[in-house]
Amino acid sequence: MAAAAGAPAGAARKPAAVPGKRIEVPIKKAGSGIEDKLHSWPFLVRNEFLISCAIVILLTVWSLTINAPLEEPANTTRTPNPSKAPWYFLGLQEMLVFFDPWYAGVVLPSFIIVGLMLIPYLDINPKGNGYYTFRERKFELLSFFLGFHVLWVSFIIIGTFFRGPGWNWFWPGQVWDPHLVEALTNVDLPYLFGFRDYTWAAIFGLTIVGGFYVVGYAAFYWWVRRRPPNDSWSAFPGGGAQLLEEWGLVRFSITAFLFLSMAAVFIKMVLRHAFNIKYIMVTPWINI
Repeated sequence: MAAAAGAPAGAARKPAAVPGKRIEVPIKKAGSGIEDKLHSWPFLVRNEFLISCAIVILLTVWSLTINAPLEEPANTTRTPNPSKAPWYFLGLQEMLVFFDPWYAGVVLPSFIIVGLMLIPYLDINPKGNGYYTFRERKFELLSFFLGFHVLWVSFIIIGTFFRGPGWNWFWPGQVWDPHLVEALTNVDLPYLFGFRDYTWAAIFGLTIVGGFYVVGYAAFYWWVRRRPPNDSWSAFPGGGAQLLEEWGLVRFSITAFLFLSMAAVFIKMVLRHAFNIKYIMVTPWINI
């Protein structure tokens, strides 16, 4: 049969697919070379099943050999000291040390939930679909490590092992003395600078908080913008300039706000422990 018109010499026409005929596609075996794609079954699902079985066995043996730290039955006439929430809420309880209850119990958890919901819309890394190596996603993985491990997990560890009676700080091995009273000298930042009036204290605190976000936005923009082409921190060959163009103003602003709010939690912890700063902005209604 003659080659199709316009086709290169020697090129043969591929047979047309017969409608309704099943086409068998061989599954590439794992380990036979460098594979671009593998089927979820059996390569992924099989490994997940085996790991799940191993975790179930580990938890079963652990629960049989180690006694749970259960306390005596609840007594309505005796409040335990310290009164701790379940471990998954200890992070929130620990944040109450550093922030106003409405901020620690409502605003910050809302930021966490909304931030997790916005990740698919903010992450424009072209290799972000099932491709999560540290080389191409340094910023994303380090941000998660800072927010989850450094902050949230550390809050749970501190609330479990370091907080004793009166929610005072006890080092490992130190006796939990229920009569211990720590002399706290916490002071609000406006009061430290001589602002005693609520109006001026609120203006001063609002200026500090607003200045932090303004400077933080500028620093974050400068850091992204200065990424050179083919930089390891950017998945775009054009570097930071291309990333900002693809990102857009809205997505960049939301990402910077969430990242700065997360960093502000760590900064507030340092101010509280190192300088006994209680609140940055103080008003009759809102304290931050």
